[in-house]
Amino acid sequence: MDKLIPDPPSETKPYQLPTLFTVLPGIGTETLLANASESLASANVLLNDFATFLDGPQRNTALAIAQIVMLAELAVNRALDNVDP
Repeated sequence: MDKLIPDPPSETKPYQLPTLFTVLPGIGTETLLANASESLASANVLLNDFATFLDGPQRNTALAIAQIVMLAELAVNRALDNVDP
């Protein structure tokens, strides 16, 4: 009769997160904020464009998410202004 439960691995290694997308520790705050601002601006445009193809509650949901993204973009831009007035 075959075993239903396999034997545990003989050597267990701690789990490591994949490093496909990594923010390096030496990157400056201004650079990080500028990149976040551009990413949020792009997400806002994508959401608004996507919302044009929707109707009813789905459209309202997409526009609400776009508004949250826009508010985050405003906050990041204000932080960027504080870093480099």
